[in-house]
Amino acid sequence: MDSINVRLGDLTGTGAQWNNGSGTDQNQPHFAIAPEGSTGLLDSSYDVHVRTSDQVGSALSSAKSFEELGLQQDLLQGVYAMGFSKPSKIQERALPMLLSNPPKNMIGQSQSGTGKTAAFSLNILSRVDANNHSPQAIVLAPSRELARQIVDVLTTMSKFTKINIGMAVKGGLHRGRSMDEHVIVGTPGSVQDAIRRRLLPTKNIKVFVLDEADNMLDQDGLGDQSIRIKGLLEGTPQIVLFSATFPDNVRRFAPRFAPDANEISLRREELSVDTIKQFYMDCQSEEHKYEVLCNLYDILTVSQSIIFCRRRETADEIARRMTEQGHAVLSLHGMMSPEERDEVMDHFRRGESKVLVTTNVLSRGIDIMQISVVINYDMPLDHRGNPEPEAYLHRVGRTGRFGRTGVSINFVHDRRSWEHMRAIEEHFQRPITRVQTEDWEQVEKTLKSVL
Repeated sequence: MDSINVRLGDLTGTGAQWNNGSGTDQNQPHFAIAPEGSTGLLDSSYDVHVRTSDQVGSALSSAKSFEELGLQQDLLQGVYAMGFSKPSKIQERALPMLLSNPPKNMIGQSQSGTGKTAAFSLNILSRVDANNHSPQAIVLAPSRELARQIVDVLTTMSKFTKINIGMAVKGGLHRGRSMDEHVIVGTPGSVQDAIRRRLLPTKNIKVFVLDEADNMLDQDGLGDQSIRIKGLLEGTPQIVLFSATFPDNVRRFAPRFAPDANEISLRREELSVDTIKQFYMDCQSEEHKYEVLCNLYDILTVSQSIIFCRRRETADEIARRMTEQGHAVLSLHGMMSPEERDEVMDHFRRGESKVLVTTNVLSRGIDIMQISVVINYDMPLDHRGNPEPEAYLHRVGRTGRFGRTGVSINFVHDRRSWEHMRAIEEHFQRPITRVQTEDWEQVEKTLKSVL
């Protein structure tokens, strides 16, 4: 095993204190373009922890440039056209192992914004034979929004090649026709359906990727479907699992899903984005939460923000009321039609709406560079009502992308919600600073100083 100490920056704040609720105590593309001369990714202070399945030293090599990887020229052109100048830290170690022959399975874990999508995309595109007009790689994602984003990255990266990218999602154009694109990206249910209907041939599949793999293998429905899809694949494709987090139960199962895999990882408690400043605001009641929310948007000028709620009804209600007050707000959740969800995401990506109110459907993997604030209107809880630190990590990871400063603001309105917030604070050992809601001049001064 090759491992190095991990360095963590500190988050601002003095830690949470209990308050009893009285209040007294411009168009953008679908992928994120990097600034010129940068990796386009978060220049993390974390060092990469590598474990190879066979402990062969050569597999521990790293690549400081994309040229060292032996990529075809047309693929290199696509990489540079996206604004990437050199591999990120995770890519330095992951890509030589991913691209080595014979292909080896991989289980990869690193925080958001470090280049996981580009890593598995480069691997896929380097293995596809453009002259063979049949599916050769399948990528599964937990939501249609993330699937569309992956398609965008693959399409842009392959624009100088003859490789075609297809998508299999609910209500997609693939229905009723045979899929012959080289790479298929989709959600588990749609991909499984396409395979069973003999619309997606699997005999030539070389690479099988699960993005946000912890979510894909942990949820009953998605996990069962992912396992069934793997069983429907012919041959032994290279299996690649990537995620920002791996809970213990998924970590134990992943090596069975991707046997004999090389592993690149960071310990879970070290997965926290240093550039995110965490705050919480005391509210007197559920209704007061909405008043505080409106006051926030009256004083803050932010590029874009996401508000996370527990229930889709809450998301719709907040969006409706804020729109009536003149804010450019949209809501997005799982009960909307595929067409509605696509339209909402396109509006938000183009910056036509500044605020998106959503449920956990958007907590994973979505890269929109302009997001500077994430608000947890409701703290994330699991199905048993317990605090869910990893869902929190994924949520707040939507801001502070690519090394930019981001802010997360958590709303608490009673002792129970405060205890949920405190449990998450203690889990990550990073203080969440209280912002008093009775002095809005001070609120404005505090938040603007970090934005």
